[in-house]
Amino acid sequence: MGSPASEKGRYEDERQHKVTITRGFWLKPTEVTQGEWTAVMGSNPSNYTACGSTCPVEQVSWNDAVAYCNKLSERENLQQCYVGERFVGLGCTGYRLPTEAEWEYAARAGTTGARHGEVGAVAWYGGNSNSTTHPVGQKQANAWGLYDMLGNVWEWTNDWKGDYPSSATDPVGPDSGQNRVIRGGWWDYDAAYVRSGARDDDEPGDRSGLIGFRPARSVP
Repeated sequence: MGSPASEKGRYEDERQHKVTITRGFWLKPTEVTQGEWTAVMGSNPSNYTACGSTCPVEQVSWNDAVAYCNKLSERENLQQCYVGERFVGLGCTGYRLPTEAEWEYAARAGTTGARHGEVGAVAWYGGNSNSTTHPVGQKQANAWGLYDMLGNVWEWTNDWKGDYPSSATDPVGPDSGQNRVIRGGWWDYDAAYVRSGARDDDEPGDRSGLIGFRPARSVP
C-alpha cells in the first residue's frame, strides 16, 4: 500500500508499507448515483443535477454516506454497521464504507503503478472532464470490473486520517481524528494527482460537489 518515492505527484504521506487483508469484501462497481441515492434517501442533494440520474451523487458528507449505508442495510434486513459515527467493525454484515486499505487494494486490482491504465482512458479528470461530473461506468474498468475508482468524484472511506503504520493486518485507521480519508481524485485534478496511492481528507460533516462514495460489504 502506498507509492514509491519515484512516483510523479506523490505526497509524503503515501509511504509504502505491507498490508495484509484477511477478510473478503465486496465493493460496488460504481460510485453511488444520484438516482440510487434518491431512491433510498428520498431527495437529491447533488450540485450537478443537470448531469443526470446516472451521475455520481455528491454534496454528501461522510455522515450522510454512512446514513445511506445504514438505511440500505435496513431495507435489505441486514445489520447496520454504524451507531452514530461509531463503526461496528469489519464483522458487520451490512453495508458500510470501505476501509482505506480495502479501497486501495480494490483500486489497484493487482497493479503496482500509479493507475490501472492511461489516465484519459480510466478517469474523468482535469484534462477531459470539462469541469463537471459524468455518468458512472463510461471509462475503462480495472481488472476487477470496478469503474471510476480514479477521477469523477473523490470517495469517502471509513477511516480517520492518520499516518501509515510500518505494517498492518486488516487496518481500519486511527480510533479517532479530525478528518476522514477520501480517495481517488476528482474531475478537476491534474493527472499527477489522480492515482491509486493518492490520499486526501475532509471533515466528516463537510459536503462538497467533489466528493461521493461507494459502499462495501464484508463477506459473511
